[in-house]
Amino acid sequence: MNTRTLLRPALTLASLFAVSAAALAAGADLGQAEKQATNWTAITMFALFVVATLFITKWAAAKTKSAADFYTAGGGITGFQNGLAIAGDYMSAASFLGISAAVMASGFDGLIYSIGFLVGWPVITFLMAERLRNLGKFTFADVAAFRFEQKPIRIFAASGTLVVVAFYLIAQMVGAGQLIKLLFGLEYYIAVIIVGALMMVYVLFGGMTATTWVQIIKACLLLGGASFMAFMVLWHFGFSPEAMFAKSVEIKAGLASAAGKTSEEAAAAGQSIMGPGNFVKDPISAISFGMALMFGTAGLPHILMRFFTVPSAKEARKSVMWATGWIGYFYLLTFIIGFGAITFVLTNPDFLDAKGGLLGGNNMAAVHLANAVGGNVFLGFISAVAFATILAVVAGLTLSGASAVSHDIYGTVIKKGKANSADELRVSRMTTIALGIIAVVLGIAFEKQNIAFMVSLAFAIAASANFPVLFMSVLWKDCTTKGAVIGGFLGLISSVALTVVSPSVWEATLGNPKGSALFPYTSPALFSMTIGFVGIWLFSILDNSARAKKDRAGFVAQQVRSETGIGASGASGH
Repeated sequence: MNTRTLLRPALTLASLFAVSAAALAAGADLGQAEKQATNWTAITMFALFVVATLFITKWAAAKTKSAADFYTAGGGITGFQNGLAIAGDYMSAASFLGISAAVMASGFDGLIYSIGFLVGWPVITFLMAERLRNLGKFTFADVAAFRFEQKPIRIFAASGTLVVVAFYLIAQMVGAGQLIKLLFGLEYYIAVIIVGALMMVYVLFGGMTATTWVQIIKACLLLGGASFMAFMVLWHFGFSPEAMFAKSVEIKAGLASAAGKTSEEAAAAGQSIMGPGNFVKDPISAISFGMALMFGTAGLPHILMRFFTVPSAKEARKSVMWATGWIGYFYLLTFIIGFGAITFVLTNPDFLDAKGGLLGGNNMAAVHLANAVGGNVFLGFISAVAFATILAVVAGLTLSGASAVSHDIYGTVIKKGKANSADELRVSRMTTIALGIIAVVLGIAFEKQNIAFMVSLAFAIAASANFPVLFMSVLWKDCTTKGAVIGGFLGLISSVALTVVSPSVWEATLGNPKGSALFPYTSPALFSMTIGFVGIWLFSILDNSARAKKDRAGFVAQQVRSETGIGASGASGH
């Protein structure tokens, strides 16, 4: 049965999901109509986006004939297109909804997300992009395992990929569920199931080609929408950021005063949003959190995978340059949107519940601001864009998880590199379905979690496990298989374990008494990343086996290939 035949029922199923969503939205929660009216504009724009992307998937399915097409779009994406797609992949629900919410809640301190997410890109530009393109084929494990024993390093790389993908997926699914629940009055679990089903259709049939074009379209829509929001906020203040900040300070002071604070305390609360200390309370947490966001970028499997979609190392470098520009511009906008939410949303009773909290929670700050500055039509547009943002990122994540299982575990470990393209493709599609189901289940289970925090956790794990192994295997000649695998697993296990016993999970999520957390800091990266690097270094220098000598001897050939690209010929990067 060919792909096109398989695609027809799937497209029909997805179309039914889209129609069902609109129908459910129209009739859902009728008993609470006075609380939340159905937003027909948003429903129409959602439906248009879904139909448009399904046509892209149908077009991409005709082009997806081999594993190289499925994983890397056949290496035929240009640097500019890939830069936009990377930006689309990176500007996730946590970036758009989470950072603006953090700035609204914490003011200046919320910028640690913007700065942390952005400053990881020079690491990728100068250290990783060309080397990745020259050494890799489909996944970052191809790079890490270039001169090492394949089986252990592939098992580690697949483990690291799947753990990072799982935490990242939870955040996106929760964001999607909250957004659709707020706008359409749908039950949360129905919203999550719809997102999961659509994502599976995009990845199953369109592969990397469909995912890339969905990400490019979504990046353009998001940049346009965020630009308009920021423009409208600044226009209200005569394009004076100083006036916007002054108004924000005044509003925060007024809210503190209304909460029963003395005039001195209220004034201090207002001024506090212009300085540090509201979000990250101590220097160790600040350094650790910043390290997670900065170095985690260079360990995210779905971002690293994008460098194999371009035809050459030069295009890989160009794509990072474009991506950095778009992402940097976008994060400037989230800063304005966050302060705009303070001035337009926090004082508007239409956006607040009976207790004075934001309808839908703080994550919905940007969505409410869209309504405030652009009315119902712009609210519909931004809602559709936020949905597109989540869908595109989820598709990219699922693709990287599926490739880790099919290419690294099945193709290399189980079949010892002898799997044919059709078999790998079949395993990849089975994995996509499994990951889609897991994402839906986890999305429902973690409904109450903060999405920006869940993503920062994924970054901490990527910085502690994937990044040290990638960095040391490519740049340190004495790194060995044993060092990379043991050090990598130490970083992976320690980052997950320290996160579980930190206050944000041990106390806030698991409900243990305040002060009972075994690890006192917000993010584990400073400690777990150090454990990962030290583990790789220690076990590599202690390794005197025959395999270690072979690993070290292979460094020169790896260096020549990574610096020159000799041997990395062909459009698919083989």
